[in-house]
Amino acid sequence: MLLQTVRPNIVQAIRAYRVEDLMQAAQAAGQHFLYANLTEAESKQDVLEGIAQSFLFPAHFGKNLDALYDCMTDLVHKSGAQPGFVVVLEQLPDNLRFDRESREQLLDVFRDAADYWADRKVPFRCFYSFQ
Repeated sequence: MLLQTVRPNIVQAIRAYRVEDLMQAAQAAGQHFLYANLTEAESKQDVLEGIAQSFLFPAHFGKNLDALYDCMTDLVHKSGAQPGFVVVLEQLPDNLRFDRESREQLLDVFRDAADYWADRKVPFRCFYSFQ
């Protein structure tokens, strides 16, 4: 199985993995598959809005990094036991409005979420690619 070859709580570039294979692996393992195609995003706000829409965050989502962390951790944790997560952030922007620092801040939220779920023995794998 594909997920057995990937550490359970990690954030990494998608590299040789295909989105469809990751989706099928998540389904086979009974884990949540969260996918956001961010091709149209150009700014941090666009990225957060794209993630919120794709992941079906509540309408009151604050569209900031703290709110993203809360939605990826506490909000989901309160809804009950979780089987695990495979998250794909495809085509993160690479421009002046969403520079390297912005990307690292975003990915740090997902790294923190991976740590949060690791403490609860729940696999959380996040894969990303750039435009």
